[in-house]
Amino acid sequence: MRVQDLGVLQGPVLFFGGPYSNLQATHAVLDQARIRNATPVCTGDVVAYCGRPAETVAAIRAAGCAVVAGNCEVQLARGAADCGCGFAEGTTCDLLSVGWFGYANRHIGQDDRVWMSTLPAIVIFTHHGARYAVLHGGATDIARFVWSTSPDTVFAEEWATVEAIVGPVDHVVAGHSGIPFQRDVGAGTWINAGVIGMPPHDGSRTTVFATLNGGAVSFHRLTYDVATAVRDMEAVGLTQGYHSALCSGYWPSEDVLPPDLRVSRASG
Repeated sequence: MRVQDLGVLQGPVLFFGGPYSNLQATHAVLDQARIRNATPVCTGDVVAYCGRPAETVAAIRAAGCAVVAGNCEVQLARGAADCGCGFAEGTTCDLLSVGWFGYANRHIGQDDRVWMSTLPAIVIFTHHGARYAVLHGGATDIARFVWSTSPDTVFAEEWATVEAIVGPVDHVVAGHSGIPFQRDVGAGTWINAGVIGMPPHDGSRTTVFATLNGGAVSFHRLTYDVATAVRDMEAVGLTQGYHSALCSGYWPSEDVLPPDLRVSRASG
């Protein structure tokens, strides 16, 4: 398992996940990193649902920020036929993934696939005396969905696996599941930075990123050009539901969510 050590980071750090081929949100979050003079760290899935996969990868690579491999990067690097999320066959998420992953697979070039193949599974660094590990979904499974309401045993298993790979850590930062949270899990704090390419299923068009400053984590809403992101998706035929989610703030399916995080409404 590839690990990248960023050493000691003295200033602010900006965590963001899931650019999801949303070029407008990607530019917006990179602007936030510059404005805040923060080191940007991405929790993976640079490419996914939206309409500008190659351009989004180009923007992330040009920024030079640390990126952990998401399941989408792993699958694209391998030339796989699906996103590797492990959705149950026939679920809405499984059916919708055929369209967006197929589009991304056709538009990501070989040089970007090689770059994806070099991405670390875990990024580590020290900040204000505390040691952080950044990963995508879980250390046991890159595509594991870890939620704010997951059982204590899930966090214990993931924490132990992380420490078996990189040694003791005080905090773990993750992405993948798309809904931000911070939870004290006994061994330390598990922080999900959320994603910037889709709203966190809460009815808002804004998405979420996190900052680490002076040892404190804060969550922030990201405003970006939603209308253009939607037009980009419509222009290439990605109209199976995620384009509507950018406007409605609700995902096209709640299949992936545990029952206690569902909001019981259609996204439209």
